[in-house]
Amino acid sequence: MFKFKTPSEKTRKIMSEVALGNSSTNFEDSCIEKIRKLTGKDEVKITTSGNNSIFIALASVNGDIIVPDQGGWHGFKQIAKFLNKNVITLKTDLGLINTEYLDELDIKENSALIYTSFAGYCAEQDTKAIAECCKDKNIITIEDASAGIGDSENRLGKYSDIILASTGSPKIINVGQGGFIATDNSEIFKKTSMPQKLSKTSEIVCSGIDSELDNVSEKLDLTVNATNYLKKYIPNVLHADKRGINVIIQHDDAKSIAWNLKKTLTTDKSGFITTCPNYNRIKQKAIAIEIKNLDYSCLEKEYLDKIIEEIEINNLL
Repeated sequence: MFKFKTPSEKTRKIMSEVALGNSSTNFEDSCIEKIRKLTGKDEVKITTSGNNSIFIALASVNGDIIVPDQGGWHGFKQIAKFLNKNVITLKTDLGLINTEYLDELDIKENSALIYTSFAGYCAEQDTKAIAECCKDKNIITIEDASAGIGDSENRLGKYSDIILASTGSPKIINVGQGGFIATDNSEIFKKTSMPQKLSKTSEIVCSGIDSELDNVSEKLDLTVNATNYLKKYIPNVLHADKRGINVIIQHDDAKSIAWNLKKTLTTDKSGFITTCPNYNRIKQKAIAIEIKNLDYSCLEKEYLDKIIEEIEINNLL
């Protein structure tokens, strides 16, 4: 049986000590400093969730909100509409942002593009190219780096104007709740004081984030390497040449195959097999193997080979 990812024992212990009042460490200041180093941004706020981070970011935007047509997070559109922002949908290459498509849009000044570090979790975005193109067009870039924070290759969670993340489960920074938002533009926080007050989190959550940040790069590398291993042995996966933290296999009979896989690839809690069409992945029939959901002990070869074996049994190889 596979294990679903949970906060590490070290993280749980630290959070417990803080909850019991047995620690005098200022964990909020500590994790803010670590996030500054990871993102290269001066201004950092810890929030109660990734969605609250998105709310603060979008509330600061004066123009339109541009969202990818797939491979993003459904909360982008929901929160933008709640804020009465005009939402513009950007065509993508199955989730991957092609900056040439921005030329096809009629966009107001001071609009913002919000997207995830990995398209549908399966393919890394060219964040540097996106940031450079949007800067030329006076478009603010907002990167949801929940899955890309701590990138050891320094390509994700660095170049966008605003970097935000969820630290809920089963994210790379896996605390069970919380999030953050980081930027160099202090005006963003000056314009959003009320949402920030409503999103103030606890020292317990800050202690968990602080703990998880200590080895976030290693955890992301483990997840990416495990996914790369699967992509090597499973043909016809989506964006096979891109780094990612899940594997998406397009198939007309995705629903029944996913059902069969869930029977054999079982976990102790929530599963790691999902189906598409799904805005958060791709809007075509497919099976997604959510490697990001698995405990790091289940990213070893014997577990990955079991996934490949079951995929073979279901005629996906």
